[in-house]
Amino acid sequence: MFLPISAFICEYVDSTLGMGYGTMLTPLLLIVGYKPLEVVPAILFSECVTGLLAGFLHHRAGNASFRKHSPDTAVVAILAITGVVGVAAAALISINLPVHLVKWYICVMLFGIVILLWFRRESAPVFSWRGIAGIGLLSAFNKGISGGGYGPLVTGGQMIVGRRDANAIGSTSLAEGIVCFGGLCVYTFTIGWPDWHIALPLAGGAVLSTPISAISVRLLAQKGVLRRIVTVVVGILAVLYLAKLLYST
Repeated sequence: MFLPISAFICEYVDSTLGMGYGTMLTPLLLIVGYKPLEVVPAILFSECVTGLLAGFLHHRAGNASFRKHSPDTAVVAILAITGVVGVAAAALISINLPVHLVKWYICVMLFGIVILLWFRRESAPVFSWRGIAGIGLLSAFNKGISGGGYGPLVTGGQMIVGRRDANAIGSTSLAEGIVCFGGLCVYTFTIGWPDWHIALPLAGGAVLSTPISAISVRLLAQKGVLRRIVTVVVGILAVLYLAKLLYST
């Protein structure tokens, strides 16, 4: 029950805040002993399923609009195109890297995300399509390398350039599902299907949380509190993961 329960909790946070699933779940699974090339494809599979479902539910709940020609649809299209390129490049790179380098990249990325979340300040909303594309490319590269790091950069980046919280979260969820599908295809064609003993329990647990998350986005007024909780949790996981790396060397 460890895998579905962990996925349920992490996906609830992710679909509610637009961040947190892979960022929290990847180091957690690595800490308990799974290998990076077991974890990342399984997480990509589960987030492909839940991202597409969460996007539909956010649309249905009115958190975002994915109708033709809507701003949310245009943002998702840009994030998806740049994201598939980024995640595919990362997947091809990661399978040819030594395992210890991938692990250290994940560790550095975790601490970087904590710093980003902790010190991010609200700035004047100056919307930029070029900025959206750059955010999508960088975030997807992190996703393909480590299984996490997409949501914090994409959601936070959209908010910084002036997008409403609910729209940013809904757009991130749908775009992440598309991006994860691209990364999963690359892994499948290069190293084979994900380990279904990991992927299916993760997907099952995550799917159960998505309807609750879509409703929560509409009802939660204190997202800043939850965002700080995510920061603290990711920070704790980063420290634990660093300790595990240092202990194993």
